[in-house]
Amino acid sequence: MVFSSLTFVCVFLPVVFLLYTVLPGLRVKNILLILASLVFYAYGEPVYVLLMIGSATANYLFARLIAAGKTPRVKKAMLIAAVILNLGVLGVFKYTGFLIGSVNGLFRLSIPIPEITLPIGISFFTFQALSYVIDVYWERVAVEKNYLRVLLYISFFPQLIAGPIVKYHDIATALQDRSSSAAEIAQGLRRFLFGLAKKVLIANVMGQTADAVFSMEKGELNAAIAWLGAVSYMLQIYYDFSGYSDMAIGLGHMFGFTFKENFLYPYTANNIQDFWRRWHVSMSTWFKEYLYIPLGGNRKGKVRTSVNKIIVFLCTGLWHGANWTFVLWGAYHGFFLLLENYVPVLKKLPKAIGKIYALLVVCIGFVLFRAESISQFGTMFAKMFGGFSFTAESNALLLRQLTPWFLFILAVAVIGAGPLQKLRTALFNAQTEDGAAAEKTNVRRIAVVVSYIAAVVLLVWCVIRLSSQSYNPFIYFRF
Repeated sequence: MVFSSLTFVCVFLPVVFLLYTVLPGLRVKNILLILASLVFYAYGEPVYVLLMIGSATANYLFARLIAAGKTPRVKKAMLIAAVILNLGVLGVFKYTGFLIGSVNGLFRLSIPIPEITLPIGISFFTFQALSYVIDVYWERVAVEKNYLRVLLYISFFPQLIAGPIVKYHDIATALQDRSSSAAEIAQGLRRFLFGLAKKVLIANVMGQTADAVFSMEKGELNAAIAWLGAVSYMLQIYYDFSGYSDMAIGLGHMFGFTFKENFLYPYTANNIQDFWRRWHVSMSTWFKEYLYIPLGGNRKGKVRTSVNKIIVFLCTGLWHGANWTFVLWGAYHGFFLLLENYVPVLKKLPKAIGKIYALLVVCIGFVLFRAESISQFGTMFAKMFGGFSFTAESNALLLRQLTPWFLFILAVAVIGAGPLQKLRTALFNAQTEDGAAAEKTNVRRIAVVVSYIAAVVLLVWCVIRLSSQSYNPFIYFRF
């Protein structure tokens, strides 16, 4: 386990930031961030910090060998070796049990399944390391000769265990020269606190209801309960992951780094293609740049393009977890992307109808994503569209979940996921514009002040909630 959220907010982060502020020189600051990141990752799992350091070291050396290669053949050989090593390590830790279990089920064997603990965030730091090596091979970035910078890039604690996936060229300059003004630090802290609130105050509430529904027996479910579980999980995963991304982006600003946005209001999408432009942007662009385009992208005809998209989405699903439900979830989204390509009218629907279509497809997909098995997904799907048995027992189970607190947070979650996007965008644009230009009007000044007051209130509220409850899962930690 990593630090609890309460320990991180009240102890780890203040201590690290205070030391970072008082230490002189960028080199010393970088060393502090490396040490803090290693402590952060090693807390509770000290062995696997060696795996992460080994990954950083190996990829640093591979990049140096590629840059020093005398011929294209040597460079390519080093790249292939790096890809095999990275994917091999990821495969051993993440997919060994899945593969053996699948073989056992398919051929009715009983091969022992080794108990391998999944290192937290291995998919994230592996993909970051791979992108760096590949970019050096493609000559997108100059090879980094300073090992500590590569280690900091891969291990930096704000986005280490749940993203966003950062490419080396996005922060290469900041690793060598950066500064943070008081305004940038304040803005970063505000962004962090809003992200924390999304996680603690919204995602956790939605998650408790989703867990309750998905743990119910088949006979306890009906359409209302099944839809409640589906919508709750859909909101939980968005606020959990986008909240963590907000925290990472905010912390980055506090330490002088700029990370790209990872969520662009995906639940306002007009179709599935639009959804994937908005959802987990760092992952979708990673697969586009490092898998889809190398496979040929859309340059080799419509059939090949379709095959490439299916491959990408199968890999996207498998990246999320070692279970056939994740693979089918990837194939499911790939199917709807192809459907929209072959039936263009789906991308030209009236805006309201298009949004309903996209939300319905995404919601059903997340039921598959959340289900422990294909069988459970089948049960939930059947109940969502055919569970019209409203007994006194099922009604009681439904009302038990629909507490006033849940309904209040549900309303906040729905509004925050869409209708308030323009207001939020205006506020965050205000915080990133240059000084006086950012606060020209009294209205904007008031909005900025109110946002900071709200951030402080949310911090206090979050600390109270974290102190009084044990339910606080970060569902993307396992990816």
